[in-house]
Amino acid sequence: MNKPALATVFLVVMIDLLGFGIVLPLLPFYAQEFAASAVMIGLLYSVYSFMQLIFSPIWGSWSDRIGRRPIMLLSTFGAVIAYIMFGLAESLSILFLSRIVAGTMGGNISTAQAYIADVTDSENRARGMGLIGAAFGIGFVVGPATATALIHPSFHELIASAGWVSLAEWMGENRFALPGFFAAFLSFCSFLMVLFLLPETVERSETRAPVYRRPSVFLPRFWRELSSRSTLSARGYLIPLIIAFFLLSFGESSLYSAFPLFAESEIGLTAEQVGIQFFYIGVIAVVIQGFLIKPLTRYFSEEKLFMTGNILMVIGLALIPFADSMLTLALFLGLMAVGKSLNTPTITSLISKEAGSDNVGAVMGASQGLSGLGRMIGPTWGGALFAVYYVLPFVATALIVASAVWIAAGLIIKERDRE
Repeated sequence: MNKPALATVFLVVMIDLLGFGIVLPLLPFYAQEFAASAVMIGLLYSVYSFMQLIFSPIWGSWSDRIGRRPIMLLSTFGAVIAYIMFGLAESLSILFLSRIVAGTMGGNISTAQAYIADVTDSENRARGMGLIGAAFGIGFVVGPATATALIHPSFHELIASAGWVSLAEWMGENRFALPGFFAAFLSFCSFLMVLFLLPETVERSETRAPVYRRPSVFLPRFWRELSSRSTLSARGYLIPLIIAFFLLSFGESSLYSAFPLFAESEIGLTAEQVGIQFFYIGVIAVVIQGFLIKPLTRYFSEEKLFMTGNILMVIGLALIPFADSMLTLALFLGLMAVGKSLNTPTITSLISKEAGSDNVGAVMGASQGLSGLGRMIGPTWGGALFAVYYVLPFVATALIVASAVWIAAGLIIKERDRE
């Protein structure tokens, strides 16, 4: 296991996701300045995931061919451009364009996962993948807090008191510009780290033909080739695992719209208290994926941890609408978060092991693309069902996500048969 390379990848992804976490919570408020409707705000979130669905398999396949570093350099620099556009946006169309560019260039995560697969052995793979999850947790904990600080009037007053009155006035008039520029700066730091600190892991001593000529999740041929290559390696269980990855992302993202509505209408939580609950989820992700996943994989197989995570996630989701206080809500939400923190690093590790050595990037890209599809439709699903009855988005989603438990059970049986 290459620990320096793992540490570098973790820092690259974490810094980049800090920028993502800064921009994400500001989108609705920024869009409202351009008189955007609720539907248009929803599309602002969805267009990013849709572009990832299209381009993640492409960047993943190209990373198998030309190397991980060029793709990570491209994606981090693309994020710089997207965030600068965000900061300079003077219309809703430019704001949309910034999200389209960000989604198109969003190959950083899948390529980072492929890189981790390159530098870790089977024993340490889940721990390595857990670093990506920990980076997500830190990004979603620190990012929104940073965004709040950057747009707060007291920060503008502090800048003015330091003698930069004109800058403080400009920040007051363009309050979303500074968060965008700061996110761009963070992504540029990630770009520099990849450029100067990250060694290449793909052998390019000879020209490599592309593994997939047209890597698109919309083409049946792509999935046939993916499946056939998986059958030649490992257990031939790649497609069910990618489906499970989609289901888990769908289940988690359905909370983005349904959970705040439920917490406010049924328990009486304020926006700040809802934010604390999301902070709580992020802390659980950092602790489990950053620190506990390594000792857990010493005593339990990845397959069993994956199964346990799915069961806990389903139970937590199903119980959320029956919470009657902030305490019981935190308990049920914690169950779901623990489950998600267990199944995310284990499923990405299992997917990478199902891939052949020459198509890890394409496989991770395809799985991230389908995960993006889940994140695209999940919030709409959750909001629509909540409008019908507040229990529905949680219980119905739990029933759908329960399919991942069945997939995990099949994987455990398959592993026992091999033994």
